[in-house]
Amino acid sequence: MTDAKLRNGAIVTLAQAIAGLPPPHAVPRSNPALNHGTMRLRFYQPVGRDPQQPHEQDEVYVVWRGSGTFVCNDGRYAFGPGDALFAPAGAVHRFEDFTDDFCTWVVFWGPAGGE
Repeated sequence: MTDAKLRNGAIVTLAQAIAGLPPPHAVPRSNPALNHGTMRLRFYQPVGRDPQQPHEQDEVYVVWRGSGTFVCNDGRYAFGPGDALFAPAGAVHRFEDFTDDFCTWVVFWGPAGGE
């Protein structure tokens, strides 16, 4: 959903986000859910390994399901359902040792290079 359609608010259900995911072999395995200004909301479910590269914008993950380890630059953090994780723009980050059911919302925002 894009800016013009968000003037009166919006909802993306979990069922819609999951249904919009590409097949398991697709890389990256994410579904764009909402866009407004610099904000982009996606639903992400890596399979097997997380092939992410650093992003131009700051980002926050809100874990929906599953657990594992979030690696961001030199930090390593155990995570589980309901946890929120932050990766600054340009950071080397990825999910490791995650469960097969792992999936997360991810929000990108702000200028290239981060805030």
